[in-house]
Amino acid sequence: MSLPTLHDLHRPLGSTGLLVSPLGLGTVKLGRDQGVKYPNGFQIPDDDAARMLLKQARELGINLIDTAPAYGRSEERLGPLLRGQRQDWVIVSKVGEEFVDGQSTHDFSAAHTRMSVERSLQRLETDFIDLVLVHSDGNDLAILNDSEVYATLAALKAEGKIRGFGFSGKTVDGGLKALEQGDCAMVTYNLNEQNEKAVIDYAAAHGKAILVKKALASGHVCLSPGMDPVRASFELLFAQPGVASAIVGTINPLHLAHNVATVAQVLRGH
Repeated sequence: MSLPTLHDLHRPLGSTGLLVSPLGLGTVKLGRDQGVKYPNGFQIPDDDAARMLLKQARELGINLIDTAPAYGRSEERLGPLLRGQRQDWVIVSKVGEEFVDGQSTHDFSAAHTRMSVERSLQRLETDFIDLVLVHSDGNDLAILNDSEVYATLAALKAEGKIRGFGFSGKTVDGGLKALEQGDCAMVTYNLNEQNEKAVIDYAAAHGKAILVKKALASGHVCLSPGMDPVRASFELLFAQPGVASAIVGTINPLHLAHNVATVAQVLRGH
């Protein structure tokens, strides 16, 4: 019996023209093991293990990969690891947050935004990034109203360096504002936290894209005995028509296969 895959379940990423798998691979664990909020410690996989994970993801029908400058060495490792495969992947990266020597800093200026995207293009060894999201520090409205980050991303899109842009924020007001001019919002939505649902509903009504972070509550989700928390999480998510894809940052091949099989079952209504 062959394993379920997501190859025939790709769906539109809002109105960007991109088609994405309903599950995306988050890559914070390929580049950073400090200051991350997971219940268990982990070792950053070496190149061979990372290459195997990416190959497995691709074979299971995942075409969406999520990275960021704030994920340590993630981008610069993905460049060589994805050589010759650019056409197989929809790449999401971020701007606004830097992570150096165990510390995060934020910069939403025009100059930093442009530098960051140019650097991501070099690290990822590509001519364009499919989607760039603003990595918010939590002051969502201030970033959108008072900084040049969105205007700069719009210019980079016009130049063809990015195909779409949006916002990974922490508030409903920020998410709604971000979708007015942007293509995508990344929201937290899981069995424990559903306060950004209004952003998902707005996206569904306006043809905008939603990516979900912390879909499995970063591994913290708990349920009553006998319930599969992964299945319950994905049933909740994919009941929302606005949701394009959930980003899951596993480096465990068994977890990845289980997540894919579960999403395939949920979306096929089994």
